[in-house]
Amino acid sequence: MTENTTNTGNTGNTGNTGNAPGSADAYEVVVIGGGAAGLSAALVLGRARRRTLVVDAGEPRNAPAAHMQGYLSRDGMSPAEFLATGREEIARYGVELVRDRAVDATRDGDFAVTLAGGRTVRARQLVVATGLKDELPPVEGLAERFGRDVLHCPYCHGWEVRDQAFGVLATSPMSVHQALIVTQWSKDVKLFLHTVGEAELSDEDLRRLAAAGVGVVPGEVAGLVVEDDRLTGVRLAGGGTDGGAPAGGGTVHAREALFVAPRAVPRTGLLARLGAEMTETPFGRYPVVDGRGLTTVPGLWAAGNASGFAEQVVNAASRGYRAGAAINEELLMGDLDAAVRV
Repeated sequence: MTENTTNTGNTGNTGNTGNAPGSADAYEVVVIGGGAAGLSAALVLGRARRRTLVVDAGEPRNAPAAHMQGYLSRDGMSPAEFLATGREEIARYGVELVRDRAVDATRDGDFAVTLAGGRTVRARQLVVATGLKDELPPVEGLAERFGRDVLHCPYCHGWEVRDQAFGVLATSPMSVHQALIVTQWSKDVKLFLHTVGEAELSDEDLRRLAAAGVGVVPGEVAGLVVEDDRLTGVRLAGGGTDGGAPAGGGTVHAREALFVAPRAVPRTGLLARLGAEMTETPFGRYPVVDGRGLTTVPGLWAAGNASGFAEQVVNAASRGYRAGAAINEELLMGDLDAAVRV
């Protein structure tokens, strides 16, 4: 479904796309991904009078969250409202947005992007802003509470749950760092080792945890205790008496918020398929990009969480803006160089 098919103000050259000039499927830029990065790039390109299409599958990473924080002038806005506002803004400049999924892309001078709905669109420059997917540990009740009182980022949600009883679910020794960081928002913190053995914690980890007043709870977490649609406890798999044991068995530790580090799965398949050089990081496989977001493939750009793990909404918007401005200049200089050669 095309949400906006107007082209007011976009009079840029469509380039040698292989489609007839002015074809409905020929664009100067196609942006895959309608989150903060993709919409920001599209806004810059629309204002630069570039014929631009945004392909939006409608799967924003922060959809489970009721609010987003830390974005100056937008602090507390819901992610849904933020994206709706962004769509309205790009429409003012003639940028088109289609609700669809990009399932394939090829490059033969220009880019050809195949959509799930069967349409193929072409572009001189391609922005991949498909983000990433959070995979949560398989703990009963975790997914249902994610974005509410099961949280991943204290900078995003710490203020809202300040001074409550925190838990941190350890999925790797790196979870110690998360437990230490969240003590800035609460002094009642317990680190549930879950799948991490006590022997995996270094002496320095233990000293820092003790200094921060973080309690260390060994044993696997079996599930969450929820009462009146609120998290009230974390239940271990074994027996015990700390806070009581419900019919499900296992010690229950009273907690009001639980921090967890999801496994980040970058949606970078299209970038790899197009031949972009990729690099392995502790958080997944990401493209090699320059400071503007350009990959090792000419005309192929990555923005937002498709370019790196640690891009919050404000950072993703900045990345998109930077890519959009750079793309406009690439197109302009490319056309001027081509005119000189004629």
